[in-house]
Amino acid sequence: MFHKHRKTMMNTKPVKQLLLMIFLPAYFSMTLAAQAGLPPYAEGQPLPTLAPMLERSMPAVVNISTSTNILVSDNPLMQDPVFRQFFNVPNQLRQQQKNSLGSGVIIDSHQGLVLTNNHVIDKADKITVTLNDGRQLSAKLIGTDPEADVAIIQIDADNLTMLPIADSSRLKVGDFVVAIGNPFGLGQTVTSGIVSALGRSGLGIEGYEDFIQTDASINPGNSGGALVNLRGELVGMNTAILAPNGGNVGIGFAIPSNMIMTIKESLVKHGEVRRGLLGVTTQDLTPELVKAFNLENKQGAAISRIENNSPAAKAGLEPGDIIVAANGRPIKSSHDIRNIVGLMQIGDKVELEYFRDNEKKQVTATIGKQELPRLAGDKLHRTLQGTLLSTPLKNQVEGVLIEKIDTTSNAWRVGLRVGDVIVSANRYRVHNLEELKQVIDPNGALLINIQRGQEGFFVVLK
Repeated sequence: MFHKHRKTMMNTKPVKQLLLMIFLPAYFSMTLAAQAGLPPYAEGQPLPTLAPMLERSMPAVVNISTSTNILVSDNPLMQDPVFRQFFNVPNQLRQQQKNSLGSGVIIDSHQGLVLTNNHVIDKADKITVTLNDGRQLSAKLIGTDPEADVAIIQIDADNLTMLPIADSSRLKVGDFVVAIGNPFGLGQTVTSGIVSALGRSGLGIEGYEDFIQTDASINPGNSGGALVNLRGELVGMNTAILAPNGGNVGIGFAIPSNMIMTIKESLVKHGEVRRGLLGVTTQDLTPELVKAFNLENKQGAAISRIENNSPAAKAGLEPGDIIVAANGRPIKSSHDIRNIVGLMQIGDKVELEYFRDNEKKQVTATIGKQELPRLAGDKLHRTLQGTLLSTPLKNQVEGVLIEKIDTTSNAWRVGLRVGDVIVSANRYRVHNLEELKQVIDPNGALLINIQRGQEGFFVVLK
């Protein structure tokens, strides 16, 4: 019997091997399906699903609603200071409430920190966060970075779910991603797609751009929502779409998680991003420049200007040098060097590779402090007491920025807010603090024209 049994086993060995080849994959699929909570089989095959991952991730994505009080004139004629002065009509502005919706991502459940876009909460007087379980909470603004369109707000609540953060530098074109948000105020919605491209910049959407491009549908209200990988880790924050006809065409953009977390650290610590300065102005290489400089390398950023006593000047860089790498990252355009330097802190070292007369060189520069002219408002006019004024950065609106404001001041009571830009004073166009000083009479009334986002209005201060 033994031999017979042995013989029988020997005769059936190929059959068993075949059966193992057929049933083992199904067995492992069934085991994995059970562990992942996959639905039942369909025609002998497990149905793929993202449901288990989304059940873990969706509670970390919140709805954000804001309300903003806007000053509007009762009559268009009231915007004309000559009309008001001629008829001795007082400044008659009334408040109108503007509401908006967006999304956010809980990134720290212990501190209640929520990530969103700056444009979602920009100039909001009240921010309300609605959690996935229906709880509504008032949020406190921690800090914003308008140039990168990142903001951090804080809520006070228990039992919060946060998303783990992935290393976005490991993303590859073709990776599957899922966008979670609150489009059109409908409630939480999920769309899926792939990473279509990486390192998108020069789009003119933000001051600092290094976008992940995806074909996962991103619609109005998705802004500030999460872009996650199939493990449910945050790889980016949904920010913008390319919509030539006002609809989604499968070209969405998200800010990478690595960039977000660098900015988040600064916002939590300082309430703002204290960007460093290299002190160079660069431009893209064109075929004409390549020919004029007799360059062998056709990619890089050409230095067109060096600021006096800047880190670049101290490092020995000169106009005409072609930067091709920074901290080991290749530089293909002027946007690349601007993004890298813009995310560095004061005192950080940046190793630059550059060509000078087709000779490759290396240098290390220390990022310096970016000085912005600032002045207390009461130094210009008594009615501006409680404000801190500054000249905005080059890529912002030209004028004088209201950087800080005391909520008990007269300036606050007449409707001025942080982020407002004074573009004219006493009917003279002003581009900076120096020009504002020249047109203000410290003893007279002050008429200022304010730009707030896409809106503008006049305010008379007496």
